[in-house]
Order: sequence, then structure tokens, then C-alpha cells
Amino acid sequence: MGARDRIKSRTGFARGVMSYFHDLNPIAFSIGPLAVHWYGIMYLLGFVGAWMLGNSRRKQGRLPVGYEAYSDLAFYVMLGVIVGGRIGYMLFYAEPWVTTDPLAIFRVWEGGMSFHGGLLGVLAAGWMWSRRNRIHFFDTVDFVAPLVPIGLGLGRLGNFIGGELWGRRTDLPWGVIFPRSLESISTSRDELYKLYLAGQLNHEARHPSQLYEFTLEGIVMFAVLWLFSRKPRPRYAVSGLFALLYGCFRFAIEFVREPDAQLGYLAWGWLTMGQILSIPLIIVGIVLLWLSRRSPTLAPKPEAPLKESA
Repeated sequence: MGARDRIKSRTGFARGVMSYFHDLNPIAFSIGPLAVHWYGIMYLLGFVGAWMLGNSRRKQGRLPVGYEAYSDLAFYVMLGVIVGGRIGYMLFYAEPWVTTDPLAIFRVWEGGMSFHGGLLGVLAAGWMWSRRNRIHFFDTVDFVAPLVPIGLGLGRLGNFIGGELWGRRTDLPWGVIFPRSLESISTSRDELYKLYLAGQLNHEARHPSQLYEFTLEGIVMFAVLWLFSRKPRPRYAVSGLFALLYGCFRFAIEFVREPDAQLGYLAWGWLTMGQILSIPLIIVGIVLLWLSRRSPTLAPKPEAPLKESA
């Protein structure tokens, strides 16, 4: 075991060094030329977890449809997340590509997904499914909303493992040095690690904003929405609470998250694209919660247990 491995074995921190050096491998495993990234695994786990919990709620009568219709909804939502997230990223965050490189939208392996785009994709998918099954659109959205933080949280965890979407510089003791943020320093990762051990990279430590988002958008939002929706609520209430919570959490975290390099700050030296896109969510959340005050509550109709054949 080399000196670097001995140090890393001590929970990843070097003695006498303030910050953590991010040295996680974004690739979980490889099958021949195919590399499976942790980010993709997190997406898969998010879909599976949401599907299982959603089906459990369906059996409790929280959405008056059978298994096949629910499976269709899950498929629609999955497509909405992927297609909407990719299109949203290309529209909101990518450099001009329509005229210069229109095929870039299909190169999903290069990364780039937007939550706000994914949300619009889910809403579009939910609207089509609701219309087809003759269910009020917001009854569908209220059903789906508590399931979304599962994928949100796991996705942010995938961002951290991949060492991407890091935060701004910090001198807090839990700051993290992300090698990918030091691309301007033309040296190898091993050389960067030596500089880190010498204490020469402490000024490059950054907020692990991915973990902040994992905590707020994943754990906290899931706990609040799941507990709130355990009791039948008026139409619009769960959707409104989701929009309000996410909008506020994302707006706040953007203060410590590094803005996208191609966009930077859009106004006043602090306003980011993420904050601009979150403001409408906050407004929509407040409006929906206000509308829920005089809206009907969908009465649960639990699914009858299957009878055993003689």
C-alpha cells in the first residue's frame, strides 16, 4: 500500500489538511468497452424506488387506476424526465447549438440534464396520460409529486460521485477539492494530490453543493411531502408544496453553487439561471396552495385484494 492509499484509508482525509480531496471514480464498472457510470445507476435506482412506492400508494387508492394504467404513467413520466431534462438543458444552459451543432441534443452521454426541463417533461407526460385516462390533471400531479424527491436526491448524489456541479470556493472545514475544477492547472491527478497533501490547494476547496441538494431536495423534501401526503389533501395542495419547497431550496443553494461557466451570473453579480428558473416555481407553489383551500379532496379507494383460485 502506497503513501496515498494509506492516507486515503483514513476516511479519505489527510492529516493536517483542511479539505477533502475528491477522488471517487464516476465509473461503477465496465463491461468490455461499455462503462457504467454511477450517475446512470442513480437514475435507475430513482425510477425503481419511485415506481415501487407509487404502486404501493396506488394500491391504497391514492390514484383510481389499475396496474396497467399505472405502469403506463410510470413509463410516460420516465420519458418526460429524460426527454424534457435533455431539451431543457440544451435550451437553458448549453451554448448556442441549434445552428452550430444541432446533433448535440442527442449526445446524452456527454452529460447535461436540467431539472426544470425534466419537470416540464413530466408535466407534459402527466397531462397526456391524465387526458387518456380521464383523470383530473392535478390529481395525477399530486400523486406523482411525493415520488420525485427520490430521483432528485439520488441524482445529486450521482453528481457528487462524478465530481461535477460543484459549489463556490469556501474555507469551511468540510470543503471539497474537486480535481475537475482545476483543469486550468495543467498537471496530473497524482500531482494535484501531492499539492493537496502539501496544503497548497486549500484555497481551491469548494462547497459540496451536490450534498446540500441531496439533503434538501432529496431527504428533506421526500420526508415533508411523504408525511404531508399520507393524509388525503385537497387538490393542488401536494403539488403546491412541492413547487414551493423545491423553488425555495434551489434558489437558496444557488448562492453557494458555482454558476455554469458558459452563463456565469446573469445579474447583480449573484443571480444565476437556476434562480431565475426557480422563481416561477415559488410563485406557482403559492398559487396552488391558495387554490387548494377551496378544492375537493380525492377520497382513497383501496384496491381489492386478489382472490385466491380454488
